[in-house]
Amino acid sequence: MHRADHRPSRRAFLDATSAMVAAGLTAGCTADSARPGRHAPTAAATPKPVVPKPVAPTGRHQAGIALPQPAQGNLLAVVADLGATAAPGPLLAELGQAIRTLAAGTDPRLLGLPPGDLTVTVGVGPRLVRAAGAALPGAVDLPRFSRERIAARARGGDLLIQICASDPLLLPVVAAALLDQAGDRVHERWRQSARRGANVPVADGRTAPRNPLGFIDGIVGPHTTAEQQRDLWLAGPAAVAGGTLAVLRRMELDLSRFAALSVAEQEAVFGRHRASGAPLSGGTIASTPELGAKTPDGRYLVPADAHVRRANPTVVGAGLMLRRSYSTDEPAPGLLFISFQNDLRTFTATLAHMDVSDALLRFTTTTASATFLMLPGFDRKHPLGCRLFG
Repeated sequence: MHRADHRPSRRAFLDATSAMVAAGLTAGCTADSARPGRHAPTAAATPKPVVPKPVAPTGRHQAGIALPQPAQGNLLAVVADLGATAAPGPLLAELGQAIRTLAAGTDPRLLGLPPGDLTVTVGVGPRLVRAAGAALPGAVDLPRFSRERIAARARGGDLLIQICASDPLLLPVVAAALLDQAGDRVHERWRQSARRGANVPVADGRTAPRNPLGFIDGIVGPHTTAEQQRDLWLAGPAAVAGGTLAVLRRMELDLSRFAALSVAEQEAVFGRHRASGAPLSGGTIASTPELGAKTPDGRYLVPADAHVRRANPTVVGAGLMLRRSYSTDEPAPGLLFISFQNDLRTFTATLAHMDVSDALLRFTTTTASATFLMLPGFDRKHPLGCRLFG
């Protein structure tokens, strides 16, 4: 090694040292200064949190069915029974009042959490509907289907509380508040937390999420006002007008066996392209599947056992369902399926038609099942459930 020919002067050394210390003190004022190669974010680069718009809990229809659109990303379904001496009318009225204060953010049981786009939707099971009127919509229990492995506690129920929000922290807090309101008048059967996949544009501002199998779900449904009046909302009798019927099904999915299929084989199960959602008969995601379209050698472009064919409303001869599918982790990887329709036959006829040969059902096992009359909307003057149990 060779010593430098010129040594720096004492003043030059002190000037350089002072500059380094000053720079170090300035850098030490930023949060990222301890990380080499990081720079403090500018105000323009800091993303602002997205505040979801509140959803009014009152009106002709309960929130959490057709509104908001698209649906929030997180859901908690709580299924419970009423005690033998509990009167449904007063209980539902109290729950409706609690829902109003929770959605407004004025209920101390929220523990300071902002309600955001919280919705709570309440339904009553067939036993309670029959007590109000045996001929009313919602008085019939769901039949049993194949590919079910359902414990007695997970079949049926008197009360459904559906809680949805963009903020997952709200779900258990709101459930605890409502169950506290009900007290010993209700006994919980089971609950399920679930979440929706990423939304994909469909048409006219509509979106649909991907399901745990990677395919876009809920493309077809009663989306226009006319379709919803025809297939979603109950027009009467007066006690249920503005309500709808819900089917709740929890399913385990055989993800590993489905993933072992080639993409073409997976698409044949659904009858749609996995990436785009377009039907195998051609077009875009919004196109109606051409079920009669064939290849030059005479094979159907949409296979005979494809889900999009077996569940097609025209083929089944039933109305449209507003379908919501959510992904679950516990008690097993799978799907929480909720459909809303104004005629239970829309669901039962569709599933009976699927039961015969739908390729998708080979990868599902249903572990919970129930149907509920989702009550009409309410407000300050008309408590929740008052027309049915008033």
